[in-house]
Amino acid sequence: MHVAVLAGGALLAGCPTVDLGDAPPGVGECRPSRTYFEDVLWPEFLAPGATPASCVDAAGCHAQADGRSALRLSTTNPIDFDANYATTTRFLNCGTPSASTLLSKPVSGVVEHGGGDLFAPGSTEEDVFLQWFDEP
Repeated sequence: MHVAVLAGGALLAGCPTVDLGDAPPGVGECRPSRTYFEDVLWPEFLAPGATPASCVDAAGCHAQADGRSALRLSTTNPIDFDANYATTTRFLNCGTPSASTLLSKPVSGVVEHGGGDLFAPGSTEEDVFLQWFDEP
């Protein structure tokens, strides 16, 4: 019996460790391109300067410090893109990107949005959002 345990232990000791990589996102979670989020989606969809269409403009509708909903984004310098990406992805629908609340709320005529309608259907902003799901 002791010989079998020692032999089994010797065999296991010789097995190489397998790196499985990063843990995959949980079931139902959506993780489109992080690079596209920082380089395109943030400056063109979420925080396009001091315009009325900015989610985090001076009104602070979705600023982390004093936002009015679960979508609260960092506007500090430097911007905490890790936190912003994690928060933003909770409002996505990868199966039907156009049904994502991150898009359907600000697009006029789709879902009521406390901040009003920010984008027209078929707008550049809507295209920028939908292209996010096509990025590798």
